[in-house]
Amino acid sequence: MIAAPDFWAQPEKSQKVMQDRKRLEEAVADDRRIASLTDDLDTLFELAREGENVTADIEREMKSFAALVEKLETAMLLSGEHDHRSAIVTIHPGAGGTESQDWAEMLLRMYLRWTERNGFQAVITDRLEGEGAGIKSATFEVNGDGAYGLLQSEIGVHRLVRISPFDANARRHTSFASVFVYPQIDDEIKIEIKPDEIRIDTFRSSGAGGQHVNMTDSAVRITHFPSGIVVTCQNERSQHKNRDSAFKQLRARLYEAELEKKREAARNAEASKLDINFGSQIRSYVLAPYRLIKDHRTKLAVGDVDRVLDGDLDPFIHAWLVYRKTGKTAGPDGKDDLPE
Repeated sequence: MIAAPDFWAQPEKSQKVMQDRKRLEEAVADDRRIASLTDDLDTLFELAREGENVTADIEREMKSFAALVEKLETAMLLSGEHDHRSAIVTIHPGAGGTESQDWAEMLLRMYLRWTERNGFQAVITDRLEGEGAGIKSATFEVNGDGAYGLLQSEIGVHRLVRISPFDANARRHTSFASVFVYPQIDDEIKIEIKPDEIRIDTFRSSGAGGQHVNMTDSAVRITHFPSGIVVTCQNERSQHKNRDSAFKQLRARLYEAELEKKREAARNAEASKLDINFGSQIRSYVLAPYRLIKDHRTKLAVGDVDRVLDGDLDPFIHAWLVYRKTGKTAGPDGKDDLPE
């Protein structure tokens, strides 16, 4: 099929074929890796039975085997209708001024590092700097197969407890920031956007990007009147590219809004635990008086705070996918004993 002369004549169709091919190639490679690790472990156990000291080798191979099994299980849990799609992520700080704005920027860094760790491509389409520190908002695309399915675990309110670097008295502060994730919608799904229901504004970018970006009206803002949704893109030098990116965001958010209406209609008491509202955090990141990150839905707790903030979110994502599928938590239920 790929060798056919007209294969590349339809870019969107050919791109989907190539994505499917890559997914299959990765599945075959993982299968071969499982077989190889199994053979290696069989050999090591045989050597151990013969009296050889291969304990360290067995531990190393078992660690690799467990990591690969978890990766494969995560892939199997991505069974939602749109889990395979790329994602659009937005981050907003809560009340609290500089404190929350700084926390929002910490979350942005964490997700960008996670994106890099997992081989996805991140493109920041809008970033509004905070006053003094942090960010007032940020929107970025995460491009790659399965990005939306994985990042759904991050939808909700994230709470930070720490000794504030902005407080001269070194008091403990609690900050909040919200994270929303939308699936990127391709042309196969029709989202009608009527010209008379939107307003398109252009303005000069307020972010970094060089003299051209800051001196021309290249940034684009689209307001959708029926829904009240406003999207902005000012990352590109070209107004045309910013316009295309803004429409992509708008289509994704309108589609997600329709999905949310359906979810709301069908939501039962158990599913209500996953409600997105600014008064109920999904995860707490405690840096003082002790160091612990705990997910309030899955009950998973991790003490290596620095590793998580540096982008190692995979344990939380995997635990959430298992919870979504089975309702099973990673830790004991009960009241969360975390500082306010």
